[in-house]
Amino acid sequence: MSEDHYFSADPSAPFQRAPVRARVWDLDLDLVSGSGVFAQGRLDVGTAVLFRETEPPAGPRILDLGCGYGVIGLACALARPTTRVTAVDVNRRALLLAAENAERLGVADRYRAVEPDQVPADAVFDEIWSNPPIRIGKQALHELLLRWLPRLAPEGRAVLVVGKNLGADSLQRWLGEQGHPTRRLASAKGFRVLEVDRQE
Repeated sequence: MSEDHYFSADPSAPFQRAPVRARVWDLDLDLVSGSGVFAQGRLDVGTAVLFRETEPPAGPRILDLGCGYGVIGLACALARPTTRVTAVDVNRRALLLAAENAERLGVADRYRAVEPDQVPADAVFDEIWSNPPIRIGKQALHELLLRWLPRLAPEGRAVLVVGKNLGADSLQRWLGEQGHPTRRLASAKGFRVLEVDRQE
């Protein structure tokens, strides 16, 4: 199955697990990814840039938006022992893998992988971390961000990594136009790391 369809709820590719070993924020993570899930068998370049150009989150309530097999949210949970992570994805196979990885890493008590509609309506987050699913299309991406950015706490922020060739700069402008001040934290290997504030 093409990786372009990692945002399917139920990928049709035969389910085959693939190990991933990644070093992020001075942590060694042994994870399992799988077919039909974004970045099968590897840490993708964008997420690697995100980790290299940032420090672990400070806030105790984290949303991993579009979690895939869980690497971003799991790194947050491991780096900050007081952090509780809600990881969301539409891909049920990704959610299964993320939950299995949380068990494997011993953070299942602080890490919950769920479908978007399973997040309580009143849930608020100190930080949102994401390598967002750009390939779902601009309109769908905008709807996704406008659904979740209002969930930020008053002093909260979102940290996103987006490919320059996939519209990072135009996304930064658009977020500003929506009332979400957005700054570029870093630029590396064709990716931008953006910091987004809650709507003013």
